[in-house]
Amino acid sequence: MEGNMFCFQCQEAAKGTGCILKGVCGKNAATARYMDLLLFVVRGVAVMADSLRRHHVGVREEVDRYVTDALFSTITNANFDDASILERVERGIRLRDMLKEDARIQGVELPEVDELEWEGTRDSFETKALEVGVLRETDADLRSLKELAVYGLKGMAAYHEHAMRLGFNDPEIHAFMQNVLAEVAFDRLNIEEWIQLVLRVGNVGVQVMALLDKANTSRYGNPEITKVNIGVGPRPGILISGHDLHDIEDLLKQTEGTGVDVYTHSEMLPAHYYPAFKKYKHFIGNYGNAWWKQREEFASFNGPVVFTTNCIVPPLENAPYKDRMFTSNSTGYPGCRHIKTGADGHKDYSEVIALARTCQPPVEIETGEIIGGFAHNQVLQLADAVVGAVKSGAIRKFVVMAGCDGRMKSREYYTDFARSLPEGTVILTAGCAKYKYNKLPLGDIAGIPRVLDAGQCNDSYSLALIALKLKEVFELDDINDLPIVYNIAWYEQKAVIVLLALLSLGVKNIHLGPTLPAFLSPNVVKVLSDTFGIGGITTVDNDLKRFGLV
Repeated sequence: MEGNMFCFQCQEAAKGTGCILKGVCGKNAATARYMDLLLFVVRGVAVMADSLRRHHVGVREEVDRYVTDALFSTITNANFDDASILERVERGIRLRDMLKEDARIQGVELPEVDELEWEGTRDSFETKALEVGVLRETDADLRSLKELAVYGLKGMAAYHEHAMRLGFNDPEIHAFMQNVLAEVAFDRLNIEEWIQLVLRVGNVGVQVMALLDKANTSRYGNPEITKVNIGVGPRPGILISGHDLHDIEDLLKQTEGTGVDVYTHSEMLPAHYYPAFKKYKHFIGNYGNAWWKQREEFASFNGPVVFTTNCIVPPLENAPYKDRMFTSNSTGYPGCRHIKTGADGHKDYSEVIALARTCQPPVEIETGEIIGGFAHNQVLQLADAVVGAVKSGAIRKFVVMAGCDGRMKSREYYTDFARSLPEGTVILTAGCAKYKYNKLPLGDIAGIPRVLDAGQCNDSYSLALIALKLKEVFELDDINDLPIVYNIAWYEQKAVIVLLALLSLGVKNIHLGPTLPAFLSPNVVKVLSDTFGIGGITTVDNDLKRFGLV
């Protein structure tokens, strides 16, 4: 069975077409097959939930939590643990069958679809997994649109789960996600109908990001301009990665007074921007760079590392930090200790803290500060200065360089692009893409930093709000008339929902790199190009010219 896989959901898809032997991310063929099977089971649960809703029958609350978690666990670099993936498969089969019984009791006729008819016996897992991957759809364009929708849902699930953990839960979002998954299971929509459904995914993506923004700011306050230390202290530390602010809140509370410091890594950097976390004196700073450098940076950190979400880079066999890795939520890695969420919604980090106290302090790998905290509320407070700089000509253009970082050498393009921007340009960023340029000495324009970091990838919502506000201030009819250029790096599925959200807001002429998604067929690329002006990147010099930046 080894080698039987096909995955093309992330930017690193082998040869720009898809991974067939082993994922470039480190996912092995068996794990890929189990994820395909899990998504098949999730579709079965979604078909049942959607059918019950259509007949005005209430759906078990467990369905929403299950579907959200299962989708999140299949995001690139989130979960490499076969046992935890198969546990979700079995849980989904039990839930699907309970929903089928609910339907029988309520007199709801079941639709005829493989996702419901498969019996789900353990001895048939391997065989079924080989039948239900993305290549089950033979029409390249339908496959492209279906997967585009599903990858958008994966990003949506990630953002909704964060909001749910903070008490913000929208039943309509769950119902929509499950409806789309049900449509994937059926063969009843044509190309045009799928295009429209994909755009609706983007529209609901805006709602999800708005909900998460409300959850984060209601709980922790509006992000504010903050200088973040990138050096280290003399005490042992815990390094926390990912996106889940609820988790870092638990960790900060439990480490207070223990003699252990807390540091952020990669996408957790923006936690420093929230007022609620600034009271913790042992919240020292940010250690290192984007997710893909973790093998070297985790080794020099010396203390435990907690993954709250993706991205996990599988450690080498002799990695000195392997025994210090902890996973939580939808993440998993074989041999790593998994921190479960308690019945009260919180996590117990006592094991992590005890281990940290036996470790050496982090090795300092850099010194200084980086500045961030330019989410929509903060930027709107600077609106007069920003508008004044635009009107005076001091700021000629904004360049949105949000999205993801990655390990491909071609991504050095973004560092070179940022370094080559003329002085009258300001970078608007969110997500780990910022690590390609947030430590460059780019200076400021009339006191406004030339890199305005809004936060995590979901905070691309802030960038959209800033653009809409500028459109209003300058009394423009079209958001595309603003002096804004979109040069976005992507890597995984949260970037997909951000892209679809931007399209739903009417943003056009977005350039994606370092490569266009492998899951987009030539015909779908043409539709996106003709309708929205989506294109790829070329060279720094050429792109500076065609974006009107020189």
